Amino acid sequence: MTEFNKPYEPKNTEEKIYKIWEESGYFNPDNLKGIEDKTYCVMMAPPNITGSLHMGHALENTMTDILIRRKRMRGYKTLWLPGIDHAGIATQNVVEKELRKQGLNRHELGREKFLEKVWEWKEKYGHTILDQLKKLGVSPDWSRIRFTLDKDYVKAVAEAFIHYYNKGLIYRDLKTINWCVRCQTGISDLEVEYIEEDAKLYYIQYGPFILATVRPETKFGDTALAVNPKDERYKKYVGQEIEIESLDVNGSLDESKKIKIKVKVVADEAVDPEFGTGVIKVTPAHDITDFEISKRHDLPMAQVIDDKGRMNERAGKYAGMKVKEAREKVVGDLRATGLLLKEEPYRHNTSICSRCNSIIEPLPSWQWFIKMEGLAQLAKEAVGSGEVEILPKNFEKNYLDWLEHIRDWCISRQLWWGHQLPVWFHENKCVPISGKEDEVNKCIEIKISITEPKCEHCDAKFIQSEDVLDTWFSSALWPFATLGWPFGAASAFAKATADKQGKPSDLQQFYPTDFVTSAREILNLWIARMIFSGKEFMGKAPFKTVLIHGTILTKEGKRMSKSLGTGIDPLLLIERYGADATRFGVIWQSMGTQDIRWDETSVIAGKKFANKIWNASRFVLKQIGDSSAVPAELEAKDGRLIITQLEETKKSVEKYLENYEFGQALHEIYDFFWHKYCDVYLEEVKNSPKKEDNGALFYVLLESLKLLHPFMPFITEEIYQQLPLKDKKLLMVESS
Repeated sequence: MTEFNKPYEPKNTEEKIYKIWEESGYFNPDNLKGIEDKTYCVMMAPPNITGSLHMGHALENTMTDILIRRKRMRGYKTLWLPGIDHAGIATQNVVEKELRKQGLNRHELGREKFLEKVWEWKEKYGHTILDQLKKLGVSPDWSRIRFTLDKDYVKAVAEAFIHYYNKGLIYRDLKTINWCVRCQTGISDLEVEYIEEDAKLYYIQYGPFILATVRPETKFGDTALAVNPKDERYKKYVGQEIEIESLDVNGSLDESKKIKIKVKVVADEAVDPEFGTGVIKVTPAHDITDFEISKRHDLPMAQVIDDKGRMNERAGKYAGMKVKEAREKVVGDLRATGLLLKEEPYRHNTSICSRCNSIIEPLPSWQWFIKMEGLAQLAKEAVGSGEVEILPKNFEKNYLDWLEHIRDWCISRQLWWGHQLPVWFHENKCVPISGKEDEVNKCIEIKISITEPKCEHCDAKFIQSEDVLDTWFSSALWPFATLGWPFGAASAFAKATADKQGKPSDLQQFYPTDFVTSAREILNLWIARMIFSGKEFMGKAPFKTVLIHGTILTKEGKRMSKSLGTGIDPLLLIERYGADATRFGVIWQSMGTQDIRWDETSVIAGKKFANKIWNASRFVLKQIGDSSAVPAELEAKDGRLIITQLEETKKSVEKYLENYEFGQALHEIYDFFWHKYCDVYLEEVKNSPKKEDNGALFYVLLESLKLLHPFMPFITEEIYQQLPLKDKKLLMVESS
């Protein structure tokens, strides 16, 4: 420990103190002497193995650490379970980028060797962000670290897939999905981001109709026209097959010709009569809404763009062109043939991949889906019944609206890194077993199994699907798979067993967990999916409280971006001011769910406050002198104003933290310690010292350190170790 008579220097103490905490074993609830049924559990949102600490992590994990430390000091068996996510697309992209520097690609290596490279990368860099979190002073049980590709976790994910499949909820189908041309995989609706872009709205003649579109290059995939059933302008056309003029895709690029084709007109509620002229072209292969219209009206599908984002052979003379290039050429030809009537500026949202920022191209693809209607109902009921509380309440509407309009979830990804589907395809050619030649017609095309199955009727092999599961499918199991699920059956909680010594399992002790916090954009991506997964497999929601916290923005109110150089690195703040000051600065500005316009002066204020705490503590210890005369407690009957103010502060802090108002609680403690204790009471003692003041001086300091510890753990632990108390251990387990 640092000598107390020197100025406080975070660099000299934080690493040593954290080592003492870890060696104490108190991060592990098994080493706490709490009452067995008095537990508190939080699952760390597993950061990606590709990630590094950013301000969002700092805010989220400091909030959680405040709750964990507070509960631990109150005698709860607290478990904060840490872990990391394999992050399928992000990790594969990073490793492929490294390979490109060496002139290699994954296809040249093959799946097995490529995965070896990814595991090597994971072993080298995978724990970086967890090590960075330690510098922030967080206190999870590092002995229980989980990884979403751990052997047991892989088994849990496969069990979940098989459970859903056997229940009839998982199916394979050809659907138009969101396709990333860069990542070469399908992604879910929630992984699509939108950017505003200046485009043009093209008005094209379609027989008796004029319709507006921003994507004229997809017109060769049109299989119908659609109007709203309530639109009186077009009622007479509904159900008719009409003849229209279109571009001839044959011939050379230097000539523009027209041909006549026939298309059907359908009426569908999905058509917005206010958009354009109220008529839309239905291109099922290249628009998800159009695909859904086509299913309702039994329309054919014609794909004209391939998975690389280029026009295919169906586009004739435009084949091989990138989409934007084809758009320019098609517009020119429409103009030359008189089919383009007008064009006007149009600002609209363009969909991009959240992982690589490439344009999303809706394409038809054979994928695996999970039926969401019943699962969405489970998630709605959990919140509607009060089993799960979402704070602030206004976020419940976003949650429920998404569940109300949810589509079936595309859960397969065309990646190599991740949870390989437990799906096996029978070899195309059957190899009859001698004496069973007449049974090959009984061979089953697809089997769902954790291990390679055998055909009962022939010697052909089963080949496992190369697809992997959406990362969110596996992370949806996080609150219970990390605690040891499955215990035999997929049903769960009631059948969880105790170990050989009769000690309750982690699943029995800590599920359901108590709290989870996230940014608003994770609410449906992860929180909702954990809720319906917990209800489905455990019969209980996975946590009691969901807190949606604000987002840390730049001073100008914009999203922080490392690529644009507007991101703030919390590690630099820790290096410059110390972890306590950084935690102080983050929480000081966190007032409810309002977004935070980052101001580093709050961290500087945190550093000054740490110095104030240090100097005040040094004064008190000097003032009380003989340590043997210091009482460990002060009876309430003391009656001094400072004691009354302390008790009022405790009550206020308690109320704020019960409502997850972290910033308000810190402001309350700061105001009491700096202005009431230091500015008033300590000054009074300095000016007129009396021995009878020693008890109050010491008691208020000790209680203040307890109040402050969850917020500023390093300096409070350091000071506590200098206090003349008998039989003391660590402040982190001191009764509060």
